[in-house]
Amino acid sequence: MRYSSRHLLRPALAAALVAALASPATAGTADPALTGFIRVDQIGFTPAESKQAYLLTPGAAARFSVVDSRGRTVLTGVPGADRGTWNTKYPHVYPIDISALERPGSYRIKAGGLTSPEFRIAPAAQFAGPAAKTLTFFGTQRDGADVRPGELDRRPSHLNDRAATVYEWPTFTGPDTDVIQGDLTRIGGRVDVEGGWFDAGDYLKFTHILAYVDTLMWAARRDAGSLPSGVTSDLTAEARHGLRWLDKMWDEKSRTLYIQVGIGAGNEEGTFAGDHDVWRLPEADDHDTGEGRQYIRNRPVFRAAAPGQKISPNLAGRTAAAFALAAQVEPDRKTARRLLDQAATLYAQAKTTDVGQLVTSLPYAFYPEWAWRDDMELGGAQLALAAKRLGDPRAGAWLAQAAHWAGEYLSHEAGGDTLNLYDVSALAHRDLVLALRASGPHETRGLAVGEQDLIADLKAQLEIGVARATPDPFQAGADYAQFDAVPHTFGLVATARLYRSVSGDPSYDAFGTRQRGWAFGANPWGVSFMVGAGENAERCPHHQVANLKGRADGRHPMLTGAVVNGPNSADLFADGLGGHFDEMNHCPPDGVDRYEEFTGRGARYVDDVRSWQASEPADDFAAIALYALTLTSTP
Repeated sequence: MRYSSRHLLRPALAAALVAALASPATAGTADPALTGFIRVDQIGFTPAESKQAYLLTPGAAARFSVVDSRGRTVLTGVPGADRGTWNTKYPHVYPIDISALERPGSYRIKAGGLTSPEFRIAPAAQFAGPAAKTLTFFGTQRDGADVRPGELDRRPSHLNDRAATVYEWPTFTGPDTDVIQGDLTRIGGRVDVEGGWFDAGDYLKFTHILAYVDTLMWAARRDAGSLPSGVTSDLTAEARHGLRWLDKMWDEKSRTLYIQVGIGAGNEEGTFAGDHDVWRLPEADDHDTGEGRQYIRNRPVFRAAAPGQKISPNLAGRTAAAFALAAQVEPDRKTARRLLDQAATLYAQAKTTDVGQLVTSLPYAFYPEWAWRDDMELGGAQLALAAKRLGDPRAGAWLAQAAHWAGEYLSHEAGGDTLNLYDVSALAHRDLVLALRASGPHETRGLAVGEQDLIADLKAQLEIGVARATPDPFQAGADYAQFDAVPHTFGLVATARLYRSVSGDPSYDAFGTRQRGWAFGANPWGVSFMVGAGENAERCPHHQVANLKGRADGRHPMLTGAVVNGPNSADLFADGLGGHFDEMNHCPPDGVDRYEEFTGRGARYVDDVRSWQASEPADDFAAIALYALTLTSTP
């Protein structure tokens, strides 16, 4: 997979490289001994992509070479200008441009005795590989009867959810805690909420999260292009698995949307426990008769609002979007029409006046979302596209509603975030552009926004990332000293693709490639934040099943395809990682933080099973990675 440089260099780049090598600053000098690391995307690049790695070092840069699998030098060059200090131990970061490398193969970068992890040059289809890994993760996350044994020998779990009791919203001891005051109050009979996916490393299930995840899965299925048939079938199966659970959570007859299964913590009196209080395998819960385990054995379910009452618009919009996207993909037109009708009923139930605090989870502090007009735009756009496909006359009305909410988003919510769990406007904008282009002049005349408004905001969101990346040594477009750095990064990767698909402008292609690289290892820690993807990937996820059934030494993937939060604010680790649950396997076994020396710029990454701040995987993280990789895998 590696070849001679004469076959790899484009003429202009080759000429520039020859000139650089002949410059007085480098000609005739021996490679100095270096300490430090070479950070590179451990998955790789397509032949024509911009390709950049980084030299992290306390000293001066040295010439680099790229060698193939046989150890042959195929490219040499000089790192670029110092991009600045990462931390006191590593005050220099030099970019290494290997864009001239185009021949398919496997390679490593060498400089002054340092060697990078391996990476590949291959067609875009190579990104179907890590996309498929995320689907393996979702198979592991399945709850209920229809689990996939997989690498962790999963067993059916939480079958008691088939007859769950509905409870009133609990009262919490404070705004930033999940500890409950008193007991729960029963307000409804039995409902079937079996199935779905666990939210993260725990076993709670949220409609807010799963609707977002399933929307991205159906969008990936629709936009998949040339994914291998096996990946496409697995993607369809997982998307359908999620939709079956959403169908249970939305009771169309009574107009009730259920939002959550389970509770995070127990109560302050200590009379019952919550999900986060016990480290165990999920299949044990149905038969757990221990003291205070009543809500672990028989998990409570909560609703968004009373039957028939209006529903928080973020929930209504994104859940309707999942059903409407499925209607766009479903081959059986009768089934597709039923899905469209479900989406329409749910969308019409949205509360869009006197909205107040949005409903996401209990407590709200778990997922404190504030934007909702993007969800309504997304739902309307997907309804319009599904209606167009099915010849439904309501398409024009939904197009107008989507445009209205897009205009409201641009007026009230734009400029604060980029594509992730809390802001879905990038996907909404792109799909509204598609809906506008599929409509006639009589349908688009007088709408609140036009396609250029939407494209301009897609560009503005990318510029948020560019503004962060420009001064950053590793050109990171996400804020890595806050929660959700990795999913924000994959969101920028996806947005660069979405923007180009409707604008035709390739200006942000290189930016998107650098963000993908950051997530897969071209970062200060040199870690791929997807388990099992890359030479040095996340090893000790904060995940109960993986920890209890996987290898405690962390040397083999324990949760293939899981995507973790990644670095987070160093302040979150100021009090240490805390103790281990008695049942918890220590990972890493020696407890040593091998990434501590790379803490910098207010951010820290700890690969430890206790490190929920950095190493906990989540469904929404994997879903945006899946969607970004699906778009990337299509040339």
